[in-house]
Amino acid sequence: MTEPQTHDADHLIARYQRAKDRRSHWEGHWQECYEFALPQREGAITGSTPGEKKGTRLFDATASDAVDQLSASLLSELTPPWSKWFAFKPGKDAPEDAHHGMTEALERAAKILQGHFDRSNFAVEMHQCYLDLVTAGTACLMFEEAPIGEASAFRFTAVPLSNVVFEESIGGQLDATFRRSELTTQQFNERFPDGAIRTENDFQDVTMNDEKIIVIEAVVPSAKGYDYVAVRDADALENGARAVLKTGSYRTSPFINFRWLKAPGEVYGRSPVMKALPDIKTANKVVELILKNAAIAVTGIWQADDDGVLNPATIRLEPGTIIPKAVGSAGLTPLKPANDMNLSNIVLDQMRERIRHAMMVDMLGQPNKPNMSATEVIERSMDMARLLGKTYGRLQSELLTPLALRAVTILQRRGEIAKFEIDGRVIELDYTSPLARHRAQREAAQMAEWVTKVNLLGPQALQLLDPVKAARHLASVYGVPADLLRNPEELEIGDPSAQTLDPTQPDFLSAITDAFGEMASGAPGDATVPTSPIVGDDHGPA
Repeated sequence: MTEPQTHDADHLIARYQRAKDRRSHWEGHWQECYEFALPQREGAITGSTPGEKKGTRLFDATASDAVDQLSASLLSELTPPWSKWFAFKPGKDAPEDAHHGMTEALERAAKILQGHFDRSNFAVEMHQCYLDLVTAGTACLMFEEAPIGEASAFRFTAVPLSNVVFEESIGGQLDATFRRSELTTQQFNERFPDGAIRTENDFQDVTMNDEKIIVIEAVVPSAKGYDYVAVRDADALENGARAVLKTGSYRTSPFINFRWLKAPGEVYGRSPVMKALPDIKTANKVVELILKNAAIAVTGIWQADDDGVLNPATIRLEPGTIIPKAVGSAGLTPLKPANDMNLSNIVLDQMRERIRHAMMVDMLGQPNKPNMSATEVIERSMDMARLLGKTYGRLQSELLTPLALRAVTILQRRGEIAKFEIDGRVIELDYTSPLARHRAQREAAQMAEWVTKVNLLGPQALQLLDPVKAARHLASVYGVPADLLRNPEELEIGDPSAQTLDPTQPDFLSAITDAFGEMASGAPGDATVPTSPIVGDDHGPA
């Protein structure tokens, strides 16, 4: 971090309070979503005592199971652990003769980044963020640089929504973040040594009253990136005063805030759980009533005539019990329940099906048919891409791109990778996650169909197809490493033993059609799909 512009402590606290007031309208809604769909993380909104009971009002776990499955699907489809989900490649403005060398250098940088991601706690904390995203519609991931000497240069923390408030920029990004922390005196002195409590009175007041020191950390946009300011809000102390504890600046924000979907005029996102909440609450109530009726069916409700002989207070329903009754009295008889259990099960099945559909479990879960045809695989992939398409676009902008840019910034500052800028023109950012590969399957199917139809036009039409460029395109689709491909200079020299394929020959047509057709049928391979150019960080390193 470098020194930023001057910020006033009172102004930042007032700005934080205004943002917190805007968030207060969401807290009740969030609390209800966590209570019925993710009770184990209910403390993310209101705070909780470690080890306390949670989910005491929950009777149906359909929503909880759906949240787990959807968050797991997002983790495996967008940022799969120990798998490549991003890459760098030369852009359209890169010199043609430098493509091969740039590709090899960028692949080495991508491998170094992936190694740091794999050795860090990224998968653990990212899954927690996906749980928040699916439940509350908004999540916050803190991406810090780890100290020198640790296994990874990256350190991640899933920040609970109760600890952060956001401000939205004109461009619609959650780029201003305020985090509230309550620290003990020891934690405060270790974290902010320059602002450590030095006076004996201050120290005694804090420790004797067992009060926490409130610190507000702000990361706000600036002309050169993002400014960081830590402010001590010491209202709890009689002689305390708000003071700036630490300042600095970042090239990229350490807080990565992202949303599921956003309604116009709202800052925070809305989630699938919010959409399904009426059905979730109905299913929970139906199961509660079914359990009550089941208890009645097991233990029974009994009635008896007031004949002066039978005393209900002394009756014990146990094996071998003799119950006296008057002559002519019906004695103790069971009351027939008036409920229809079959109707309850029908209603419950409908509610559960609607919950699973709203949470996309029926489409994103594992298929029940193990032997699926190539057409069925393609159709299922297209359905998955269509369902997550609207959310994937937002997550690509608010999550995936900031993750890659901040990782590049950290490793470039450490000198582990070369200096380059992802500007979308000379160098582009590729997304190679399984969800992105679904597009590759569709493009491969279209290419195979085109080759087949062009063949019907005759040999002259096939002259349009360049075998070398077609092979390079296949290499990019399959994710073939650049060091396995020949550069243009080597191709010009040529290999006498190599056989040149003629596009007009049946062998070439069969080979290219089979290759693209195999890719379209979902053949294994780490295919990469070029996406729209991503504009990188325009500022210099922090």
